[in-house]
Amino acid sequence: MRAGEDKLVERIVEALAPKGGPNLALGAGDDAALLRPRPGYETILTCDWFLEGSHFLRGEHPPDSIGWKCLARAVSDIAAMGGQPKCFLLSLALPQSLTGRWLRQFLAGLRRAARRFGCPLAGGDTTRRDEILTSVTAIGEVRAGEAIQRSGAKAGDLIFVTGRLGEAELGLRSLRSGRTLKGQGDLSIKKHLYPEPRLALGHWLARKRVATAMMDLSDGLSSDLSRLCAASRVGARIAIGKIPKVKVRQRIAPKGPDATVLALHGGDDYELLFTVRPSRAQGLPAAFEGVPLTCIGEITRERRLLRVGPGEREETLAVRGWDPFRRRK
Repeated sequence: MRAGEDKLVERIVEALAPKGGPNLALGAGDDAALLRPRPGYETILTCDWFLEGSHFLRGEHPPDSIGWKCLARAVSDIAAMGGQPKCFLLSLALPQSLTGRWLRQFLAGLRRAARRFGCPLAGGDTTRRDEILTSVTAIGEVRAGEAIQRSGAKAGDLIFVTGRLGEAELGLRSLRSGRTLKGQGDLSIKKHLYPEPRLALGHWLARKRVATAMMDLSDGLSSDLSRLCAASRVGARIAIGKIPKVKVRQRIAPKGPDATVLALHGGDDYELLFTVRPSRAQGLPAAFEGVPLTCIGEITRERRLLRVGPGEREETLAVRGWDPFRRRK
């Protein structure tokens, strides 16, 4: 008998999982779920780790934000393909001591995210471990032939980003500085704790066939732009002055990096990075559902990453975003 784990699974299913739905022929509770695909659509599959010590700190991140963010991170990958989420699988490991209040709050945040993104639980797995480990597999769909990949950028395409970059990194630094979250009033902290995947915009770009290439900004602009260019076999030239940056208040980061460093290398923004042919860019709105769309540069034939500063001075763009395998000094 596995009464302890069975009870834990029962609580998770009761909190999160419908028995079925438009795309679920069978939801959580059996050996596996049954997904009912729609004719004319392709299935998007993505998975994402969210680990204590690497991605969040138990003493600084509220349990409900961990629940929200573990799903938001995976759903952002679906947004970057121009798709819509349909369901997710949750693998959760945690200590016995956290199966009470902490778990209730975690599930509350995860439930809010699932409802917000239209992405119900379909199943998963649980186990016991000293640290908290979560892994989410998200399933989405996109009309056949409309998925936006990283590999479609061409020389001359314009480079766009959404929102303001560096905001989530500033929120993390704010948390670590000891400032408290007052009614989620600090936008940078809120963005770090409760990111909003750009689902509506990603879907719109796919349906209108506007973007030639796209990905989400999870590890920082410098790292993710490098990946998009590598996939498309192109280079990029970005104007530092055009990048939408967060305002750094001295009371938060008196000795910290400036806004440009945060925007180039800060992770966890979950904004969209996409490219557009110049002829199509003229028809783009300045904002989509309140989210600014900003042109920051262009794709080049020469496979180099360049940053252009004051006086049109060109420098190589260093790739210094988040990399779990990079040695830390």
